[in-house]
Amino acid sequence: MGVIVVSGTGTEIGKTVVTAAVAAAAIARGRTVAVLKPAQTGLSHGEPGDAEEAARLAGPGVTGTELARFPEPLAPATAARRAGLAPVAPHEVAEAAAKLTEEHDLVLVEGAGGLLVRLDGQGGTLADAARLLGAPVLVVAPAGLGTLNATALTTEALRSRSLDPLGIVVGSWPAAPDLAARCNLADLPESAGAALLGAVPEGAGSLAPEAFRAAAPTWLAPVLGGSWDGEAFTETFAAQSAAGSAAGSAAERGTAGR
Repeated sequence: MGVIVVSGTGTEIGKTVVTAAVAAAAIARGRTVAVLKPAQTGLSHGEPGDAEEAARLAGPGVTGTELARFPEPLAPATAARRAGLAPVAPHEVAEAAAKLTEEHDLVLVEGAGGLLVRLDGQGGTLADAARLLGAPVLVVAPAGLGTLNATALTTEALRSRSLDPLGIVVGSWPAAPDLAARCNLADLPESAGAALLGAVPEGAGSLAPEAFRAAAPTWLAPVLGGSWDGEAFTETFAAQSAAGSAAGSAAERGTAGR
């Protein structure tokens, strides 16, 4: 895969850290990587953006590029309009990504917010850029309650546009997952119709870059260059859920007998 588009089911769910992890896994396999952020919002010039952060975590050899920056933390089309700046059109994203493939083995295009957030005044979206590129889309989803619906809507939107959902990665897997998160490991692939390809631990982005790079492949499935065993991971937490359910039933029986 020369280009992978990374989209989320929403904002602040770990897209940048997942992008960095995929980049780090590719670098560990000797590949050259570029991270492209079409529209960075919510930051002023001079502040480190998502592409720069992904490159910092993933390590030397990663090229971080952004096409436009708008200071207000809004959808790119809205932020561009309010700043009086030109927005980024899907064809510009596709052209920039294609150019980066000339010198890199892998180009990761990280979106802003969800798949259908508008990039420009004509209604162009990240999905349009992915279609122009003919690139698969990696969907980053949260772990807990509500993620099944949002993830299913995202993959349905992809398929309605003849786009391929590469798979799902949980962007921030809790240290102490609740029942919903544990059950979602098994339910997400069925709801989304796409494989679960990884789970990045919460707080991974705060690791030192060297520690991040060493651990990143263990968070991702082999199709993303890692060694993560999704079946074993899911079974571990399914067993915890079953044990908790059994304990709860036993407690209820004991209470009823008093």
